[in-house]
Amino acid sequence: MKRYPVAPTTESELLERSHALAGLTLGEIAESVGICVPHESVRAKGFAGILLEQVLGATATSKPEPDFQLIGVELKSLPINALGKPRESTYVCTVPLINNHDIRWETSTVKRKLTRVLWVPIVVETDAPIADRRIAMPLLWSASVDEEAALRHDWEELMDMVVMGELNRVSAHHGTWLQIRPKAADSRARGRSTNTDGTPGVALPRGFYLRTSFTSKILRQHYALP
Repeated sequence: MKRYPVAPTTESELLERSHALAGLTLGEIAESVGICVPHESVRAKGFAGILLEQVLGATATSKPEPDFQLIGVELKSLPINALGKPRESTYVCTVPLINNHDIRWETSTVKRKLTRVLWVPIVVETDAPIADRRIAMPLLWSASVDEEAALRHDWEELMDMVVMGELNRVSAHHGTWLQIRPKAADSRARGRSTNTDGTPGVALPRGFYLRTSFTSKILRQHYALP
């Protein structure tokens, strides 16, 4: 397996690189590029995504823009079970809790991240070692007109609550496809936010996530699933 030090300059190049990973395990990919696979699941959070970024030549790292900056494509690893069903919701980006009054859907990080996505499904068997998780066939995807309209509606509804200082009212039940959930390694972590009266406050960092019902829909549309 080759590590690509240079970012892909076309979608075709990225697809060729990603398709070469299909059928390989995370252990095989990691060994080929000299990376150690964590043994404990608690330390493995995000490992697959980081490994794929390095192998495929992503450049954005933690910047609020698509991972493959030259071609505007975001990379999303997607853990699935043997039947092709997503095992967890998909993190998109952090929720802007301050300086957010002028943000619009068209300029939002969520839209930038989801305009063009390389989905890389990874088959995760229950209790199987992390190294044995296997890459399925990647998919280059864009939302349909209806899908984007639904995502935009969710985003606008959620951000209206955030901007109005009603973050504490937001629950995982809000949003049809897109939801807001806590995003912090430590539940004691706090960041700057805005109270309902407009004064500065503090809150647990939040993230935008795609529900499994949405990613399941994508997989059913593009793969032959039972």
